[in-house]
Amino acid sequence: MNDPTTVQTFQVGDLTISRIPETVLSGFAPQALLPRWDAEQVQEHLNSLMPGSLDEAGRRVILSTHAWLVRSARHTILVDTGIGNDKLRPSPMFHQLRTPFLARLQEAGASSDDIDFVLLTHLHTDHVGWNTQLVEGRWVPTFRNAQYVFSGIEYEALNVLSQSGADPRGFFEDSVEPVVAAGQARLVDPGQSAFIDNLVLHPTPGHSIDHWSVSMSSRGETAFFAGDVMHHPIQVYQPAWSSVFCASPEDAQKSRMWALQFAADNDALLFSSHFPENSAGRIRRRGSGYSWQFA
Repeated sequence: MNDPTTVQTFQVGDLTISRIPETVLSGFAPQALLPRWDAEQVQEHLNSLMPGSLDEAGRRVILSTHAWLVRSARHTILVDTGIGNDKLRPSPMFHQLRTPFLARLQEAGASSDDIDFVLLTHLHTDHVGWNTQLVEGRWVPTFRNAQYVFSGIEYEALNVLSQSGADPRGFFEDSVEPVVAAGQARLVDPGQSAFIDNLVLHPTPGHSIDHWSVSMSSRGETAFFAGDVMHHPIQVYQPAWSSVFCASPEDAQKSRMWALQFAADNDALLFSSHFPENSAGRIRRRGSGYSWQFA
């Protein structure tokens, strides 16, 4: 079993990609995360699931929150930013965390000032938290030299909710709006990706209304940042199982099937947002379906 608090680094062509761990989420009963969970079907794949993916009794699934640091010759990029510290959240799992996330970023060889792009696959509380940090009572951008790239569609939808007072989660006000106010937001449309060479934003809606995944290529190799197309490795084997957090389970399933095919066809190293262990691996074809192999 990998140490979930350890920074781990992978090479994809000339891209150096490091997992910056934040915390482990181990409080989910399987059906609470994946309503279609079937213990008998899971049993068939236990040998493929590493010990850190499921507790021994099969009563809890284990997830991770982390960010991916991507370094190329020209850019230092962060893909998603986790939960964040000091945030007031309804869920105890996310409420007022105090993790050494920025120290782990330094351990990986980058400071917050080195980041020039932050790519947000979608605007959910566990993907935007380190966008900002609390400084003298104010939420300010953590990565002051970065452009924060995220969906204009999701921003506008959340802005409407925030103005109406209908969104109780609070992350828009403390983790998204301060970035916009600082002039560091770059709102993009689906498929728009010309701002970084060899990077593509792939529309993968379903988990959220304008969720996207990210691919980057270098020297004939592909890195694929899936976002929340999948939450747990079992979904590679059971792609019809959408999480309880998906806005449209049907669209999420379609996006998942596309992502599995893309990763397999391109022999991509897939970097997940919530898989436990080292959170990275490859998708292989297996009969009419797919299998997962941790890197």
